Amino acid sequence: MSKRLRSSEVCADCSGPDPSWASVNRGTFICDECCSVHRSLGRHISQVRHLKHTPWPPTLLQMVETLYNNGANSIWEHSLLDPASIMSGRRKANPQDKVHPNKAEFIRAKYQMLAFVHRLPCRDDDSVTAKDLSKQLHSSVRTGNLETCLRLLSLGAQANFFHPEKGNTPLHVASKAGQILQAELLAVYGADPGTQDSSGKTPVDYARQGGHHELAERLVEIQYELTDRLAFYLCGRKPDHKNGQHFIIPQMADSSLDLSELAKAAKKKLQSLSNHLFEELAMDVYDEVDRRETDAVWLATQNHSTLVTETTVVPFLPVNPEYSSTRNQGRQKLARFNAHEFATLVIDILSDAKRRQQGSPLSGSKDNVELILKTISNQHSVESQDNDQPDYDSVASDEDTDLEATASKANRQKSLDSDLSDGPVTVQEFMEVKNALVASEAKIQQLMKVNNNLSDELRIMQKKLLGKDAN
Repeated sequence: MSKRLRSSEVCADCSGPDPSWASVNRGTFICDECCSVHRSLGRHISQVRHLKHTPWPPTLLQMVETLYNNGANSIWEHSLLDPASIMSGRRKANPQDKVHPNKAEFIRAKYQMLAFVHRLPCRDDDSVTAKDLSKQLHSSVRTGNLETCLRLLSLGAQANFFHPEKGNTPLHVASKAGQILQAELLAVYGADPGTQDSSGKTPVDYARQGGHHELAERLVEIQYELTDRLAFYLCGRKPDHKNGQHFIIPQMADSSLDLSELAKAAKKKLQSLSNHLFEELAMDVYDEVDRRETDAVWLATQNHSTLVTETTVVPFLPVNPEYSSTRNQGRQKLARFNAHEFATLVIDILSDAKRRQQGSPLSGSKDNVELILKTISNQHSVESQDNDQPDYDSVASDEDTDLEATASKANRQKSLDSDLSDGPVTVQEFMEVKNALVASEAKIQQLMKVNNNLSDELRIMQKKLLGKDAN
């Protein structure tokens, strides 16, 4: 992290001191307890990063700090600032509240239901409202007023809106004006640095023409964020985009072994996907990488004098209601893959992403994403689930989630080698977390066993009490 948090900063959700996590897309800092709830919501609701033990692009951290310091939290708690809300008994959580249900219910209402966000007057046509908001966003990003743009995005403005009269997107405008923090915010909300304007120019072109070289380089990084994150997960390195290197494809240590027929079939199905379906699968794998790494950081940074409970671990990707039940189920199956199996899938994704950038993909059917997961799952004896009756809670069992992220982090470097000769990109935070995970793995596993034993004893005591009450 570029600088230490000031002691005056407090959790945006419960006002607890010394928040150590950030919700990137909400522009807030949050404490450990509140973060445990954020993580269970899914990245489509809250994208969390640890402030010290997660590598940060400097301008992304600066964007979050700017939003927090300029009162971005008031966007999500607008109605709670009304004195009438106090009279009605509505209040935000406080540090003394229990995580479940008190803090959890408040956080879900605040971010998932958007219960306290300022509502615009109802109109007959919501699309007109969204278009108006998007036009305001298109104009606002030329300034440094981040909180105004976040407010517009929270109300429904589209980060990728193509202005019919101007012939470009908000990211083009921000890039031309050299507003790097606005570009970061737009990218967090899905703006595509590769989008062309009516003349065929991208935001990267705008930034370079305006002499904003740092912004141009950052936009290239954002454009390759997905594949960069996958490569970093496997080998702790990122491509050198400045020198034209855009992909790192690690090789498994046992890559000389012949692929099984099932593995070959899975790879063939992956290559046959359409671009759209391949992007969906790659995004799902990206989310699973984020879940595993965030869980690893979480377990490494917690105070292990307190018991690790089932409420602090996210066993598989939370359901995204915007996705089909089949896709949600496929996403959650990813949690069943052990470190070697998942690394194999990630390498296949990286390899095919590079191939697609350099050539034309084959056409694919809509069922292939699920078929790929089935094929790879069968290859490693992972039990398939019934797609007609999705049972999300049964997709990943407790046995399958016994700190897989910590174990995989500990031995990843032993099983993977890079096929490139460039010097390694050392990331201090990455190595610190990795070493901490190795040192604390046995301790965490012991705590989990103790916690399970206590849970069993508690259930026995509850049964005895119920028996006494019945008598």
